[in-house]
Amino acid sequence: MSAPDVAAVQREHGFALLAVLARELRSLDAAEDALQEAHVAALRQWPSDPPRDPAAWLLTVARRRARDAARREATLARKLPLLALGRPQAEPPYEPEGPAPAVADDRLRLIFAVCHPALAPEARVALTLRYAGGLTTPEVARLLLVSRSTMAARLTRAKHKIAAAGIPYRVPDAADLPDRLGGVLAVVHLVFTEGHLATAGPRLLRPELCAEAIRLARVLAPLLPDDPELLGLTGLMLLTHARRDARVAGGRLVTLAEQDRGRWRADELAEGLALVARARAHERPGRYVLQGLIAAQHARAPRAADTDWATIARLFVQLEQLDPSPVVRVNRAVAVAECDGPEAGLALLEGVDPRRAGHQLDVARADLLARAGRDDAARAAFERAIARTANGPVRAHLERRRDALAGPR
Repeated sequence: MSAPDVAAVQREHGFALLAVLARELRSLDAAEDALQEAHVAALRQWPSDPPRDPAAWLLTVARRRARDAARREATLARKLPLLALGRPQAEPPYEPEGPAPAVADDRLRLIFAVCHPALAPEARVALTLRYAGGLTTPEVARLLLVSRSTMAARLTRAKHKIAAAGIPYRVPDAADLPDRLGGVLAVVHLVFTEGHLATAGPRLLRPELCAEAIRLARVLAPLLPDDPELLGLTGLMLLTHARRDARVAGGRLVTLAEQDRGRWRADELAEGLALVARARAHERPGRYVLQGLIAAQHARAPRAADTDWATIARLFVQLEQLDPSPVVRVNRAVAVAECDGPEAGLALLEGVDPRRAGHQLDVARADLLARAGRDDAARAAFERAIARTANGPVRAHLERRRDALAGPR
C-alpha cells in the first residue's frame, strides 16, 4: 500500500476536518494548530506506515494533540498562577463529543460562526475564504486587494473576537437565519469566484472550490427553500460552472466568445436556468438574481453571436443600482461595448478606481482600446494588466494579446 499524499488529503478533507475540530474545541486557533501538528506527524509516519483511512487518521491524531495541548494549558495555569493572571480562562481538557455529526452540518456551523453579525463584514469574508475556502493568507490578501500583513492581522483579530464574544459554532435558529444569510451568501460566492478564476498559480480554475461552493448552497436550500437570493446564487454558480470544460484548451485560456458551447454541461445549464426562473418570480430581484439572469442570457445563446447583449447591459444597470462597485461598472462597460462599440465602453470606465477594481479594469480597458484600434494605448494597458496578474494562464493570454498588437518579433 503506497503512502497517501498529505497535501492532497489536506486539499480534499482539510475544511471538513477543521470544521469538526472547531466545533469540538470551540476555537479556530486550537483547531488549526491541532490539525497542523497532525499533518507534521503524517509526513513522518505515512511513508513507512500508510493508514487505510487518511482523513480519519488525521482527525484522530489532531484530537489527541488537542487533548495534550489542553492538558498542558491547564497544568500551566495551575502551577504558574501569576503568569495566568489576566489570561482568558482555559477551556477544560478536551473530550470529543462522541461521533462527529454529518460533515455538512459541521461545515455550516463553521461558516455561520465566521459570518456572525458581531464580526465586521470584511472579517467575515476573510475568515470564510481562509478556512471555508481553504485559501492561504496570501491568497486571501490578493483576492481582497490588501497586503499580506494587513490580512494576517485581520484574521488574528477576527479569531480573537470569536473567542472573546463566545460566538457559538452552530447553525442559528430559523428566526436568525435571514440576518445571517446575506453574509453567508457573500462568502460562498467569493469561494466560488476564487474557484472560477484562481487569484494566482499555474491553474486557471480550481474546480474543487466551485464544487464546494455549490454544495454549500445546496445544503442551505432546505433551510430557506424559497429565498430568491439563494436560488439566484445557486443558479448563477451552476450556469457559470457548466462552462468549465470549455474554458481551457491545451493549457490555454479560451475566452467566452471562443468557447465550444457543445462542451458546456447541459444538465447543469438546465438546473441553473430553472433555479434562476424560480428566483425571477419574486419582485425586486437582488444582486444574485440579477447576476443569475445575466448568466442565463449567455447560457441560452447557441452561439456567441446570438447573445442578447442589450438585455445584459440593462441588467447590469439594475445591478449597479444595487451594487455600485467598480467591478460591476467594468462588467457593465464590457456589455455596453458589445452593443454600442468600444468607445462607449471606454467612456464608462473613466473615473473607475483601479485600486478597487483590481486587474479587471486594465484587462477590460486593454481589450476595448485594442478593438478601437488604439494600439499604443492598448499595449500600455496590457502591460499594466500583466504586471497585476498572478494567474499563469491569464497572464499568458494577456501576453499573447499584447504581442499580437506589437507585431512579429
